[in-house]
Amino acid sequence: MQLTPLDWVFVALYFILNLAIGLYYKRRAGSSVDEFFLSGRNVPWWLAGTSMVATTFAADTPLAVTGLVFKGGIAGNWLWWNMVASGMMTVFLYARLWRRSGVMTDIEFSEIRYSGKPAAFLRGFRALYLGIPINCIVLGWVNLAMVKILSMVLGVDKVTALGLVLGLIAITAFISAIGGLWGVLVTDAVQFFIKMGMVIVLAFAAVNAVGGMDQLIAKLHAIDAARGIAIGGKGSVLNFVPDLDSVWMPMITFFVYVGMNWWSTWYPGAEPGGGGYVAQRMFSAKDERHSLLATLWFQVAHYSLRPWPWILTALAAMVLYPNLSDPETGYIRVMVDHLPPYLRGLMLAAFAAAYMSTIATQLNWGASYLVNDFYRRFWRPQAEGRELVIASQAATILITIVSAVVTFNMDSITGAWKLLIVTGAGTGLVLLLRWYWWRINAWSEVSAMVSAFVVSLALQTLFHFDSDQPKEFAYIMLITVAITTAVWLLVTMLTAPEPPAVLDAFYRKTHPSRLGWAPVAARLPDVVPDTDGWSNIGCWLAGCVLIYGILFGSGKLILGQTALGLVYLAIGAASGWWISRDLTRRGWATIAK
Repeated sequence: MQLTPLDWVFVALYFILNLAIGLYYKRRAGSSVDEFFLSGRNVPWWLAGTSMVATTFAADTPLAVTGLVFKGGIAGNWLWWNMVASGMMTVFLYARLWRRSGVMTDIEFSEIRYSGKPAAFLRGFRALYLGIPINCIVLGWVNLAMVKILSMVLGVDKVTALGLVLGLIAITAFISAIGGLWGVLVTDAVQFFIKMGMVIVLAFAAVNAVGGMDQLIAKLHAIDAARGIAIGGKGSVLNFVPDLDSVWMPMITFFVYVGMNWWSTWYPGAEPGGGGYVAQRMFSAKDERHSLLATLWFQVAHYSLRPWPWILTALAAMVLYPNLSDPETGYIRVMVDHLPPYLRGLMLAAFAAAYMSTIATQLNWGASYLVNDFYRRFWRPQAEGRELVIASQAATILITIVSAVVTFNMDSITGAWKLLIVTGAGTGLVLLLRWYWWRINAWSEVSAMVSAFVVSLALQTLFHFDSDQPKEFAYIMLITVAITTAVWLLVTMLTAPEPPAVLDAFYRKTHPSRLGWAPVAARLPDVVPDTDGWSNIGCWLAGCVLIYGILFGSGKLILGQTALGLVYLAIGAASGWWISRDLTRRGWATIAK
């Protein structure tokens, strides 16, 4: 793709803007570790929520969505659409609890909920395990996406493209290291609007390249006809719900997606009950109300507002490039071949924005684990102030180097997605219930993590289950979740509960529902528990309807099914009104400190 001097000016201006933001927040980020990782717990909901959206809007996401659409049509996106229930559960059942906990990271939670050596082990192990290998797998697939983009856009090989990506990592790491979370949040907000605007522009260019929306739909019907599928019939590219008799989506796989994945699996950005950088943003919010609103805005934007520009470009790529050996590159080919020359620099900057927003968050979040939950907790308990800031910067550099090595040895983005899903299968339920059942202890979490890892690894290595094959993916999930759940429940019953003093302190601090905490609540009659349980469950269900109503309604409108689209949107709007009315009735209540 030919880039003009004006294109390079746009790219340079983008990097200068990011650097300026990082330098602006340098002094504030360096004042304390709390400012560096949590922005002094004073972030408004719209900024925290937009940062979450920007982080999940990575360079890999449109490429992975394109691969899913090539394989399974629009319905291929159920691989991630199924996580709506988990996200909305975080909003209404967990966001305020997380904010009340007062921790710096979700891993620090281990030592306010549990006690003794098991809690310390859990905290240290998760800090290293999630902060380095798991975090670097995520960084690896984000880097891989950028390698693919630069290889095609600039016409260079993988090694050269990786070298350029390392340069981007270095710039991002520098900005993240000097600007702290404030720098990350503000650059995220800027980057979100840049990349959202440009993917919409690319979607228009893609549809125009096919001949307009009517031609796109007609040619997709022709693709269906070539496969022996009638218009609107089972297995159509344009169907929102998959053909449950198909090879790529057997009924058992779809059941696992919609009935199991969202509550049973730990996955970055969609952790059951919240975690990772989503939890970090909740901790940084001004108060419980801002924490809830931030996660609500994140879920709506993540699932309802962003997908269709990616999907439209992917559908156009199916028509324009039907025989790609690597379908994920279809998105890039549309950009290279059909974007007007004067917009290519902006598009490249948008990809850089998508890439850098995710990298900056992953680096800051991973460094927070290594510094707060390992270095300060176990290595240098007396460390404070400037020493911790320097340690945070060093941790950022370490994660950067390891992620580059992982990238060089990675080939598939969606394959990496599925690897993390099956590795974390079965751990989700204990993460959800630890807030609502007093009997869970540190060994519950430890046994769940170990069992999930061992069972999923054994199924893939010893029994040769392939997570990339739909049925085998489903079997891995079902077996791993069943065994892991049985293991951690048995371990919970065979080990002692946490000491009453620890349980009492946690209950007093977070005010969870009395249900599941009856013995503790009986000891603490002065503590007013959260009594909004049924209202929260109602809002959770309404939130799921809100997301799918907007998602499917806007999709139907785009594809020319106006009446049905308006019906879906009306259902979504009614659900949104109900949520707003219920939360207003409760007055966005917060627990007085």
